[in-house]
Amino acid sequence: MLKRMRGMLCPGTVKLYTSQMTKIYPFLTIIGLLLGLTASAQFTKYSNEFLNIGAGARGMAMAGAQSASVSDGTAGYWNPAALANIRDKPQISLMHAEYYAGIGKYDFANLVLPLKDNKRTIGLTLLRFAVDDIPNTILLVQPDGTVNFDNITTFSSADYAFIFSLAQKADLSRNRRLNFGVNAKVIYRKAGDFATAWGFGFDAAALLSGKRWKLGVIAKDVTTTFNAWSFSLSEAIRQVFYETQNEIPGKSTELTAPQLLVGGSYNFRINKKVSLLVEGDLNVTFDGKRNTVISTNPVSIDPKLGLELSFKDVFFVRGGINNFQKALDDKDTTNHKKIWIYQPSVGAGFKVGDVQIDYAFTNLANQSYPLYTHVFSLRLDLKRKEKKK
Repeated sequence: MLKRMRGMLCPGTVKLYTSQMTKIYPFLTIIGLLLGLTASAQFTKYSNEFLNIGAGARGMAMAGAQSASVSDGTAGYWNPAALANIRDKPQISLMHAEYYAGIGKYDFANLVLPLKDNKRTIGLTLLRFAVDDIPNTILLVQPDGTVNFDNITTFSSADYAFIFSLAQKADLSRNRRLNFGVNAKVIYRKAGDFATAWGFGFDAAALLSGKRWKLGVIAKDVTTTFNAWSFSLSEAIRQVFYETQNEIPGKSTELTAPQLLVGGSYNFRINKKVSLLVEGDLNVTFDGKRNTVISTNPVSIDPKLGLELSFKDVFFVRGGINNFQKALDDKDTTNHKKIWIYQPSVGAGFKVGDVQIDYAFTNLANQSYPLYTHVFSLRLDLKRKEKKK
């Protein structure tokens, strides 16, 4: 891959590019070693899955195909290396979505601050996914066997992620740029008054850009992300667990396996006013066999495809497809035939000055069991105060 990338450069930039690649070799070696060392670890499949929902209506409308083409503050979620392309102006991004008829709420907030040299950018991101009004029926049946509905209470389960991003750019030539980025993640999860967890992890990313094309690579949870759980159960609940032969939970650690995302995009210029952006991504997981297009143990690969049609860089129409799975065909009465199903999404966006509003109609599940929701997000470019002379 590195040879192909080197061949894309003109002779006058090979020396500079080689210098930059020399700096990356230790970075790539560390990632490779970490992936190899964690291959035999005992991971929790689908751990911290709320971090895979997405961020920003633009990215969710394009089915999460954002590893290369992301260009706003949501890069703190999709590819931190792309934050280095945000220069001169700080930026704020906000998003809200609801699931399960409003019971589940998903929120995203992001602040991007370019540094004075315009070579480095920092990002602060907050993610929250919460489900409210969950019935607690543990004490429904009393010791004498009678049912007391007054003992039914409700609680909330909330997952938080705080992400600190740092990105730096390196110009290879006039039309080519190589960016690096890292994420430091702090995770807090809470299930009522019963359980809490703290977790920590890191992401590493790179983005190579040309005039119309981009290549992105992101290693998520590169050192593995862990959640340390602690439980606080009343004596009454412990007694119920004991009598019903349920395991009484104690302190535990949940490990999240690394993920590798690789994506490429190309911007086709149809005419002076209209352009079409196409991106394809591969999501490579290492936590065991999954129901994906390429499914092996422990590696599985899930493809994504996203499109964005732009008119004067003011109005945008988007679409995407991902989450390919094999499922039983509803038309087959023998319940043996399987077909491929997928998760489509569509959306639009409008930009006026320093304000951009995006919309997505997306599905949290798949085509067979749809869980669609409307997603809105706002991007605001802030003006920097000019220093007085």
